[in-house]
Amino acid sequence: MLGGVTFIYSSFGLIGSGIAPLITPIRADLGLSQSAMGFILGAWLLVYIAMAVPAGAVVDRYGLRRALAAGAALLALSGFLRAVAPNGVTLFLAIALFGVGGPLISVGAPKLVSTWFGAKERGKALGIYISGLSAGGVLALFTANSVLMPLFDDSWRLTLTVYAGVAAVACMVWLLIGRDVAPGRGGGAQSSWRDFPALLRIPVVRLMLAMTVGSFLLLHAYSNWLPEMLRDTGMSAKEAGLWAAGAMALGIPGALIIPRLASPRRRIPILFCCFAATGVCSLLIGSGTAALLALGLAVLGAVRSSITPVSLLTLMEAPRVGARNMGAAGGLYFTTGEIGGVMGPLLMGVLADATGGFGSGQLLLTGIAVVLCALTVVLGALLRRDSVAPAEVVAAAPPGSP
Repeated sequence: MLGGVTFIYSSFGLIGSGIAPLITPIRADLGLSQSAMGFILGAWLLVYIAMAVPAGAVVDRYGLRRALAAGAALLALSGFLRAVAPNGVTLFLAIALFGVGGPLISVGAPKLVSTWFGAKERGKALGIYISGLSAGGVLALFTANSVLMPLFDDSWRLTLTVYAGVAAVACMVWLLIGRDVAPGRGGGAQSSWRDFPALLRIPVVRLMLAMTVGSFLLLHAYSNWLPEMLRDTGMSAKEAGLWAAGAMALGIPGALIIPRLASPRRRIPILFCCFAATGVCSLLIGSGTAALLALGLAVLGAVRSSITPVSLLTLMEAPRVGARNMGAAGGLYFTTGEIGGVMGPLLMGVLADATGGFGSGQLLLTGIAVVLCALTVVLGALLRRDSVAPAEVVAAAPPGSP
């Protein structure tokens, strides 16, 4: 099960990162400005915001096997439609379709971890499937301009078609191996629509949702614009792709190691350090010095893939949330987070057009990281308070349960 969802998440990263190293030829072919491209890159996030909460209910109602298969199929379809888009409008719609399938995967994966794994295994399991996201992104950044574009006579359309084919294979593999319930564990109680208001009344949940807006803004700004930021320093398209791929590759060991270390006592310090490092790295990348640039990319790659799994782990095991409500809580988490996910690529594109570079956008990312560090301290205080408070139940237990 974990291998299957990791393959799907790798396809998620491959399709999601596939356009970033190809922005220049796509813009030239379709006649798009940087601002327009930034808006198009955020198209799937606009849809994702509306779909993430319903996705939580869909995963709970129809099960992991069908929900994750539908998500993977929609990823593949989005990839194929991108490859044949004749203009900016159709490219926008193709990318928007990604926002229908993406939430089923983003919500279904932590739900799978919460139901198939015990408390001591969850950090490791989260790190493993999140590492798949980084692996897919690395594959896109490494192969786009170094392998596939030369192989296909600089055709970005055929390059994107290959990535879509990988997602289609992931969907077929999941249909063969996917299951809904761990053997011997039973189905357990499921969350429902009425649980969303109850979850929103929990202070820890509300604060984490606010923090998620900022963290997703950082993550999506980098995932969509990092190759162009590096080209702005004087690198060629091939060099920028390789450097960005190297940075993302470091996210794989980061995702495997850091969430595993995130015991309840360490989670807040780890989140604080991740946000602080991300803010400093933004300055290092824009420094113009080769050594500082390399250091910034290395640290950024190691920590950015750990922010989401550690945050999900904190939410999953927060008082009054738990595995039972993870479908609903995951839907809320990704809905609010992708508000920031839309803002990140768009703001970076607008600021780049307005200022002629990425320096002002990088300063903005550093400021957001500072705010997130402060909110992390507040989150730690709320968690300590709730851990000693009388336990409350978010939703009523099923009739006849103890």
